[in-house]
Amino acid sequence: MIIPAIDLIDGQTVRLYQGSYEQTTRYTQTPFELRDLYASAGAGVLHLVDLSGAKDASKRQLGLLKELMAASPLPVQVGGGVRTEQDVIDFLEAGASRVVIGSLAIREPKIVQQWLQTYGGDRIVLALDVSINQQGEKTLPSHGWIAASNITLEQILDGSDGDIGMLQAGAKHVLCTDISRDGTLQGPNVELYRELAAKYPNIHWQASGGVGNLAHIESLRGSGVKGVILGRALLEGKFTIAEAIACWQNG
Repeated sequence: MIIPAIDLIDGQTVRLYQGSYEQTTRYTQTPFELRDLYASAGAGVLHLVDLSGAKDASKRQLGLLKELMAASPLPVQVGGGVRTEQDVIDFLEAGASRVVIGSLAIREPKIVQQWLQTYGGDRIVLALDVSINQQGEKTLPSHGWIAASNITLEQILDGSDGDIGMLQAGAKHVLCTDISRDGTLQGPNVELYRELAAKYPNIHWQASGGVGNLAHIESLRGSGVKGVILGRALLEGKFTIAEAIACWQNG
């Protein structure tokens, strides 16, 4: 499934480079224009990210997100700074099919596990963004890619020190970004996704980061991922959403 992404700061469509707010590109296309374009082309799900709310909870763009989701012709998964259960409730009540939870899953895993059990694995997407160190460990930055942690992706999914992991709590959807590839258009980390899909075949993996041409999408076919997040490449016209969908479906 091709999943186009729309990242939002102050109501504008933007993209960050490797998660840095200091390296923000703003685009002229409005989120409403993009939503309708992606829907008409046959995208399966729309991925919305509230970057303003992720940086500062007081700047949550809930009104805009509600407007985007209320009339959306396709299902929406939405995230960006989910910190409380009320954030989850607000997004679901606003029309989200799934809520994307990132840093909190690393900082407060028991809270997120409770949400998985309360709302079900089909309503939650874990955004586990990895930084691969020299030892090959998939460590997870804990504050929006800013603060490093020694926690690995496997520890979050499987549990550690006697605690249960997200899998046991009911996780079904994981969006995994190799931070070093994000926004680069230099190609996805296909080996990473092959490894993860083989190790955790019951997870619906979403690949994110690095896709810059149709050959990159083709490289992910057969990797085991269920979805491919596309952002910058679509906004900059490297290919159309229709071409991306055709490339994915023809595998």
